[in-house]
Amino acid sequence: MKVIKNGTQASIVGNENWFTGNVRIDPLFSKQEATKAAGVLVTFEPGARTAWHTHPAGQTLIVISGLGWAQKDGGEVLEIAPGDVIYFEPGEKHWHGATINKAMSHIAIQEEVNGSVVTWMEKVSAEQYLR
Repeated sequence: MKVIKNGTQASIVGNENWFTGNVRIDPLFSKQEATKAAGVLVTFEPGARTAWHTHPAGQTLIVISGLGWAQKDGGEVLEIAPGDVIYFEPGEKHWHGATINKAMSHIAIQEEVNGSVVTWMEKVSAEQYLR
């Protein structure tokens, strides 16, 4: 058994190349020798969001607080709230983040494929975000 004690993993500021606005990433668990998945807690301040991106093995989000938006390429912007579980298919282009006036936190779980967990793309424009 392995226990990762709270406070032993530092928070990370979201990279400005991959996020718009203030985003904090708190590591939860890393890929282990016999596993492929890793998980993080991501907190988006109001108006903050990811850039468009894909995951080679898909991604699962579990919203734990606040109110957010998520969209797959070509789809509608959907409101996401605590208790919602969102799954993006492998290779599905998407973004997610807080609403314009409410912060949102979610747990993000993704698996590594050939050393990669994510492919980052262009930022979500204000026009796309506010649709």
